Amino acid sequence: MTPSAEQLLGTIRVQGGVPVHIAVIMDGNGRWAARRDLPRSAGHQAGMSAVRECIEGCVEAGVEVLTLFAFSQENWQRPPEEIEALMTLLQEYVVSEAAELKGRGARVRMLGELDRLTPAARAAVETIESETAGGTALALNICLSYGSRAEITRAARLLAEDVRAGRLDPERVDESALASRLYTAAWPDPDLLIRTSGEHRLSNFLLWQVAYAEFHVTPVLWPDFTRVHLFEAILDFQRRDRRFGRVPARP
Repeated sequence: MTPSAEQLLGTIRVQGGVPVHIAVIMDGNGRWAARRDLPRSAGHQAGMSAVRECIEGCVEAGVEVLTLFAFSQENWQRPPEEIEALMTLLQEYVVSEAAELKGRGARVRMLGELDRLTPAARAAVETIESETAGGTALALNICLSYGSRAEITRAARLLAEDVRAGRLDPERVDESALASRLYTAAWPDPDLLIRTSGEHRLSNFLLWQVAYAEFHVTPVLWPDFTRVHLFEAILDFQRRDRRFGRVPARP
């Protein structure tokens, strides 16, 4: 018999060592819809329940930071009707979930080139960030209009501007200087990266930040993802030997 979410959570708490920061590539909405002869927008709508499951599971397990990959820069190339549906879904998400997120102590931040969003979607972003600003239980980052190469390029440009303006000595340009100019500078790098739908690629997501993250790939399509799958990923993480390039310590 498959263990319940409560049983898995109990094991997580006994074993200890919960990842501080979990990042998730939420993949499979389109395939979920296609298997049911539904429009892709129905898959995105169904995926919202998985977002809720993941957030609630992270709060229960004691995860401090959750970063979700919701909409990439490459996604702007999708059909206009799908993009419009996604922007509408963002607005609906704010209306339906803002109060719940605030109640759970989640603080939402949207990361990416937000200027590309529609005015209504941008207003929704500002609303949910404002309404959840006091949250301390979970930092919830939602990557919208996001691409990691663009993020790194932006950080390099900010470094160059600081050097040109005399605010930064070129000799002080190092990894920490670049990292401090990334969207995620306020949080530690992800300990665990989860990707649904069985694909084994990063899709231009947090390329700098996941340098030493543990990867967990599940065949489950995102709309079917539950906190059971989340807890299984955390247990998988707890079994890993994280050496960060060092040799293991002698017993």
